[in-house]
Amino acid sequence: MIETHALGKRYGEFTAVDGITFKVEPGQVLGFLGPNGAGKSTTMKMIAGFLAPTSGTAKVCGFDIASQALEAKRVLGYLPEGAPSYGEMSVRQFLDFIADMRGVDRSVRDRRLDDAIGRLQLEAVLEQPIDTLSKGFKRRVGLAQAIVHDPKVLILDEPTDGLDPNQKHEVRTLINAMSRDKTIIVSTHVLEEVHAVCNRAIIIARGRILADATPAELEARSRYHQAVSLTAGNLMAAREALSRVPDVAAIEVDAQDGRLTAFPKPGRQIFTAVSDALREQNIVVRELALEGGRLDEVFRTITQGTAAKEATA
Repeated sequence: MIETHALGKRYGEFTAVDGITFKVEPGQVLGFLGPNGAGKSTTMKMIAGFLAPTSGTAKVCGFDIASQALEAKRVLGYLPEGAPSYGEMSVRQFLDFIADMRGVDRSVRDRRLDDAIGRLQLEAVLEQPIDTLSKGFKRRVGLAQAIVHDPKVLILDEPTDGLDPNQKHEVRTLINAMSRDKTIIVSTHVLEEVHAVCNRAIIIARGRILADATPAELEARSRYHQAVSLTAGNLMAAREALSRVPDVAAIEVDAQDGRLTAFPKPGRQIFTAVSDALREQNIVVRELALEGGRLDEVFRTITQGTAAKEATA
């Protein structure tokens, strides 16, 4: 549904995107992750046909974004960063305008508009000028215009930016529902978004892809993968007991919340041994948890590690 090959963008001597190649299959929700300035938005703009690539190619549903631009844009919905719109228009006028520009057939037009308005809960602001809306409502209007023509592919750049927790939950539920019959790319630097909606993640930094895996596979790279964390009444006694567990490689205590974390030796699982050691010493444990891994730690390791290598090269 989406395919890029050696896609690149340069501005003079500066390389914003450096030869990116990937495919997104039907039904996938791809999280496109990276720090600010990594090249995420530039890549999204090129795929959406809003920015011409300097090199390489991209296709949407088999249509080349350069030589078949109109065909590619017809099957694509795009929420740009900042959700630009015509501020003097009311929400209803703007969505009507988008439906016109998208060529939505009159036989389904009302149904498509009602569906987009209902999904984003815009009924209360339909007659308000967009300039008078809060940032959260403007974002929701941007999402509505991206889906009004029922596209096969959605590219969403920071879709929950500016939304409150309840609105974020609603938008993520909407993305999950739409993923059943659409291919979706979510560009974000909010890692919780990946857990909430994505079944695949690409990490990009300095214009290059550094990792491409499922969220679970990325978390498995974390030093916290299969670690055991706990809070106990006697933290020093718990630390002493766990230091004698053979497969425990290291123990750390968080000074802020008093949580102890025991890290396993490579390839080892220590949850049962840790639990047994605490019970044998009659240590009162308030909470005991097996860590799946921490995506934020993997993200920092991958992106900062690459930056450090390039700085010393």
